[in-house]
Order: sequence, then structure tokens, then C-alpha cells
Amino acid sequence: MSIANEHNLHLGPVPAARPYGIRVHLRRGDPFSLLVGNDWQKMHWFATAPERDAALADMSRRHEYSRTGDEPAMSFEKIERVAESRAR
Repeated sequence: MSIANEHNLHLGPVPAARPYGIRVHLRRGDPFSLLVGNDWQKMHWFATAPERDAALADMSRRHEYSRTGDEPAMSFEKIERVAESRAR
């Protein structure tokens, strides 16, 4: 069976430790929180700090399809699993 979107494949082994992360959460008062709850959050984990920082820059940028005056509804925070980053 062929793959419909080969560009979506992760073509390498998943790193054993991914201590560098980004916590994504909604800003206070966002109407989407009525659907997902006030405590909704999502974490994304990366093997290196530069990889995490590049992803954060891309996630938090003003996208080309944004309208004038649109503001991102999400907040982004750098996080670390201290035990994993010290073990390296």
C-alpha cells in the first residue's frame, strides 16, 4: 500500500530523550475554552533546545493568512524536563 502524503512521515528514529518542550495553552477569556475547558493545554517535546526554539518561532509567528488585527489565541511557554536534560 502506498503512502498518500510521504512528506508527513518521520524518517528517523525517535530520540530516546526529549527534554525540551513547548506548553501551548489558551489565553484567559478565549471563547474556545468553552469547548475544551479552561485548563486545556498541549505539550510538544524535542530532543534539543535549538530544535524546540525553531518550532516555537514557527508556532508563534504571524501567519501569512492572518487578517490585519488578528491576534494569536494561544500562549506558548518554553519548558524543560530537568532530570532528562541533566542526564545527557
